[in-house]
Amino acid sequence: MRRLGPTDLSVFLAIATHRSFRRAAVELGVTPSALSHSLRALEQRIDLRLVNRTTRSVSLTEAGERLFGRIKPAFLDIDDAIADLDQFRGKASGRLRINAARTAAKLVLMPLVPRFLAAYPDIELEIVADDRLVDVVSADFDAGIRLGESLAADMVAVPIGPKQRGSIVASPELVARVGIPMTPHDLRGRPCIRMRYLSGSVYRWELERGGTEVEVEVEGPMVLNDMDLIIRGALDGIGFAYALEADVAELVAAGRLVRVLEDWCQSFPGFFLYYASRRQLPAALRALVDFMRTPSPTRRGRAR
Repeated sequence: MRRLGPTDLSVFLAIATHRSFRRAAVELGVTPSALSHSLRALEQRIDLRLVNRTTRSVSLTEAGERLFGRIKPAFLDIDDAIADLDQFRGKASGRLRINAARTAAKLVLMPLVPRFLAAYPDIELEIVADDRLVDVVSADFDAGIRLGESLAADMVAVPIGPKQRGSIVASPELVARVGIPMTPHDLRGRPCIRMRYLSGSVYRWELERGGTEVEVEVEGPMVLNDMDLIIRGALDGIGFAYALEADVAELVAAGRLVRVLEDWCQSFPGFFLYYASRRQLPAALRALVDFMRTPSPTRRGRAR
């Protein structure tokens, strides 16, 4: 068998990463048919099928999964080594891909983007706003932005932005109709809008006062998986809603929403920029970390 080189393996790596011939072809700058031909030639040389492909899906064989798991870290190390050369150019440049929760992108990241890009005009910033908790390494992101409690222990996390605070809100009309809950227990029996994570679980409202923590499994006429829609439902009087204070502050100030149980809504550590601890930081990511850093990087515990 002729020895395989990086060019041969990069074809397989792109397909395995994207699970799509079309997206892999875009990354490599070739046509999907040319990519398919290259993969077929590779499989013939090693006498093994690496990829199962149909008209609708692309998946890896057991051999393909084994190969992908072995070569992905090596290619990441090569990418890091090349990116590290940026220090000799004296400036940060190149593409920087960030995966961020949609709320984090809106509240924390986007307000900083104009100043960051003005300071580093040679950086091309790509932001993917996605509420799924993805593996930023395997999905080929340089870093992610999430709440600290969502992060795995092997990630380096840099706190960014201020602390956050929860807020329970409802329309004035709803409050006038069903009354003001005075304790978390009073939420039971009152209409609430629930939040379903993409994982399928429904968020239990986390409240705290004077060191007493409670989780309330609220009930109500609607379940949503989008915070903007939840706030819209609260404005329409469908139910009480739990949201970040920063997301509803203007609506509360304008009198369109009313806050309740404020003494049970405490501040908590906000969003973190995180990246794999095993990776040497590319210059572009180092520039973003330095730009956004407040305290020094810390390691966080795993999600509860």
